[in-house]
Amino acid sequence: MQNASIKVDPLRLSYKVKLIIIKQLYGFIVDQNWFEGLEDIYSVRKMKTVPVVLNIDSLTSECGKNAGWATQSLCSCQEGYEGHPYLPRGCQVTCYGLCVLLANTRWLCEVIRRRKIHRLKEKFFKRNGGLLLKQQISSTKGNVETTKLFTSTELEKATDEYNVDRIIGQGGLGTVYKGMLTDGRIVAVKKSKIEDESKLEHFINEVVILSQINHRNIVKLHGCCLETEVPLLVYEFIPNGTLMQYIHEQNEYFPLTWDVRIRVATEIAGALYYLHSAASVPIYHRDIKSSNILLDEKYTAKVADFGTSRSISNDQTHLTTRVQGTFGYLDPEYFRSSQFTDKSDVYSFGVVLVELLTGQKPILPARLDDEARSLATLFSLAMEENRILDILDSQIKNEGGMEEMIAFANIAYRCLNPNGRKRPMMKQVVAELESIRNTNESPSAQQHYEEDGYEINEPWDSDVTSTTMSSTVYHSLTVDIEPLMTN
Repeated sequence: MQNASIKVDPLRLSYKVKLIIIKQLYGFIVDQNWFEGLEDIYSVRKMKTVPVVLNIDSLTSECGKNAGWATQSLCSCQEGYEGHPYLPRGCQVTCYGLCVLLANTRWLCEVIRRRKIHRLKEKFFKRNGGLLLKQQISSTKGNVETTKLFTSTELEKATDEYNVDRIIGQGGLGTVYKGMLTDGRIVAVKKSKIEDESKLEHFINEVVILSQINHRNIVKLHGCCLETEVPLLVYEFIPNGTLMQYIHEQNEYFPLTWDVRIRVATEIAGALYYLHSAASVPIYHRDIKSSNILLDEKYTAKVADFGTSRSISNDQTHLTTRVQGTFGYLDPEYFRSSQFTDKSDVYSFGVVLVELLTGQKPILPARLDDEARSLATLFSLAMEENRILDILDSQIKNEGGMEEMIAFANIAYRCLNPNGRKRPMMKQVVAELESIRNTNESPSAQQHYEEDGYEINEPWDSDVTSTTMSSTVYHSLTVDIEPLMTN
């Protein structure tokens, strides 16, 4: 309601009625206290203004269509309110108006929230090198489909917003969740812990390289998400757990027989050979261990967890500022020099071979009068003292030929050589394991070993780099050491 001043001209007054009539049937009601306080009511004639309670209305026309005034009259409260528009607090919010107001407020807050999230996602995407990754993917001929950039919304939906019930693995580098994509694929989503932002520059190169790896014994990288604070990696899901579980825990549904151990060792070796030699750019895994070897639905070995891996230009080694890896598998030469080479992966693989052969963990529990012991050290000592039979896993002693197990042990022993340059290349390891595997399947295995005159071990200081099998096994290499490419 507006305050108004009205010039009175002319007037006709009634003594008892406080309605003052204006020309053309319009009027106004004066303030009662003021009117009753007048000494002479006719004095109003000489007044140019009077205090009033204004309620202008048309007596001859419809509300809102008053043609006799410059402005239209206000007949009701605004939409969403009800009451008398000319009384103090006369218009009150109705239920409908309140609901509309709350709905509009909620909608506005949601719009602001979504814009904020969108801007934050764009910020993370650019900081994590999303534009560079897009460019590299588009420029990689024939591999455009190998890497997918997932949105954070897709992965939140796939993992039920990272429900704790979906956790399938957890460690120092992050947490792995089981998820299902909209196309029905089951995947493993790795959510890394926050690291130094300076390392994000290297992350893009690693994603591009790993996305181009397509080997039957390496866990496939489906893609990544760069819209989060720390990039997320999406791998194929491997259902049957880790090799470590089958070595160190009894499993009646799938016992780890000697034949299975040889096959798994050959598959792991083939994957490492591919990474070191057959891939477009050599890749060092840097954390080979039995818990990073997964078994799929057919119990085929798959090398996983490339969180600490590095791609290296040819004829280069990788110098690190701090040693990374797992104790028990860690190359002692790398530990001393901080210089990681392909032979560092070979050492770690040697420890896995010893686990398969002995069924023991890489770090043995301490005795009452002693410290914890390294399995690699105890195994090497047993080899040097020709006591290999004493440390074999009792589960496999009666399953395979002793010559095969000794040949297997010799490979592991050479992989654990303290001098990295004297360790075998993974190509050679694959060849020798393939030979043992073929011999194990051959009906004339015993005769083969008797003719070769196989020795129980070779000293580390020897210049010999392979067993007597080496000269005859390279022709038997199968597709296992080559990448399995699919269209």
